[in-house]
Amino acid sequence: MTNDLYIYYRARTADADQLSKAVLRMQQELTDKYGISSTLKRRPHIQNDMHTWMEVYLAAPDGFENTLSQAVSAYGLSVYISGERHVEHFVDVASCV
Repeated sequence: MTNDLYIYYRARTADADQLSKAVLRMQQELTDKYGISSTLKRRPHIQNDMHTWMEVYLAAPDGFENTLSQAVSAYGLSVYISGERHVEHFVDVASCV
C-alpha cells in the first residue's frame, strides 16, 4: 500500500536558500529513483527568525520513510533544521474503506 508523507520542521531564515537547494536536489533524486511526486513548501510568515517547512511525498511505497531518512543524512539536511523532522502519514480514503 502506498501513502503520502508530510514532513514538517523549522529552520532559520538565514539558511532558507541553502536548505531549499539541498531539499530540492534530494527530492529530484528520489523522484527519479522511485517515481514518486514530491514538493517543498514553507509557511509565508517568519516567527523568531524561523520558517516552518513542509516536504510532501505522494504515493510513497512501503519503507520509503527509511529511504528518506538515509537521503536526509546523505544530503546533510540536519545542519539546517532546528529540532525534529515531524513525519505524518496519510492514505486515500478509498483505500481505508
